[in-house]
Amino acid sequence: MRAAETGKKLPSEVPTRPPVRFACLCFADGVEPKHWWAKGEGAEMQLGEALRPMEPYRKDMIYLGGLFNERALEHKSAHLGRFPNLLSGAWVSTAQQDIRVGQTMDQRLAQHLAGDTPIPSLVLGIEPTELRLEDGLTMLYGSSISWRSDTRPATKEIYPARVFDLLVGNRSGRRLDRSILDEVATDARSVRREIQASDRSKLDDYLESIRDIEKRIELAGKERRIEGWQPSVREVTMQRPDEALPQDVPTHMRLMMDLIVLAFQMDKTRVATCLLNNDLSAMTFEFLEGVRGSLHVDLTHNGNKPEVEIMHMKTNQFHVQQLAYLCSRLEAIDEGGTTALDNSLLLCCSNMFDGDQHQADHLPMLLAGRGGNKLKTGRVLNFLERPISQRRACNLYLSLMDCMGLALPRFGDADQRLALL
Repeated sequence: MRAAETGKKLPSEVPTRPPVRFACLCFADGVEPKHWWAKGEGAEMQLGEALRPMEPYRKDMIYLGGLFNERALEHKSAHLGRFPNLLSGAWVSTAQQDIRVGQTMDQRLAQHLAGDTPIPSLVLGIEPTELRLEDGLTMLYGSSISWRSDTRPATKEIYPARVFDLLVGNRSGRRLDRSILDEVATDARSVRREIQASDRSKLDDYLESIRDIEKRIELAGKERRIEGWQPSVREVTMQRPDEALPQDVPTHMRLMMDLIVLAFQMDKTRVATCLLNNDLSAMTFEFLEGVRGSLHVDLTHNGNKPEVEIMHMKTNQFHVQQLAYLCSRLEAIDEGGTTALDNSLLLCCSNMFDGDQHQADHLPMLLAGRGGNKLKTGRVLNFLERPISQRRACNLYLSLMDCMGLALPRFGDADQRLALL
């Protein structure tokens, strides 16, 4: 492949510096517009009610307004055509037999950094993947924001205990998993001889996913070090989560944030995504004061009823709390004069602005961390009045990948960068 297709690594400024990490926290179905805003700079920045959890980190964040994905805006499906492509800007296939989006920027980064850490990326979630149809399209689109390739979503892990074992190691479990995978792969290869050529590509995708899991099992628990810099964790103090899936949302989300921190601190991976809820989510937020038992999707599509708008704002606020918690944990990790937050890029976003209007002409986005001091934070950047070429979300992704050492001539529908310095 030509360098223009594969990208090139940027030279490291200081070989002994800690690496830059990227995490994306995504929540579905938009925000309550009246309460999602920011103005001013630095410690004087004023935040809307939904963003209040980030007040301690105003100097560490950038409020991004006006960015959007043009192909999502054009799509006939107001939901599934605007969700799986959040991190790619790609077109979502409308053919039921052709599941296709586009490789997302987190997986492009994972591919680039694959040799540097035992785990290329963590792909986490709170709700299970759904396989029903919505708008004539598979809800696989509504359950996945991370796509390894144009046709294959990354496998999303929702069990904290399994994530812990992947990071720390559980040798007996890995032996069991390996034996099951060997049997599945053998069965799949025998089936290959009996199916039509048109179905073999799908089977090949399935076998490739098995190979990915095999690699993860082989690498889990291994120690790797880059030259000079050493991870700050030697002994893991976090207890292994319970085997069962957490039964309350706050505990589940907090565990996933803790596991992202652990992964970054141990340098097991430098790329993570966490889908806080699926598109058209049936999650409820009765644990929040003043929020009654409506489904999340109903709160976001609230018909501009003031009482329901406030409940929706509180769910936005709860999702932003996860970003604030991640910031607090990473800020507490010293990395030789800088913190893990200084050396991170944390994106919190949704696939719509006003969920009630299915508004996709600009996206709610917060960016926290300094990316190894490559970003100037404490700012509000609004691109809403700029030309479309300057409003592409993929412009942002090109800039973030630059900070991670991956320079691509274009990504998705963009060949320009955002000026984040």
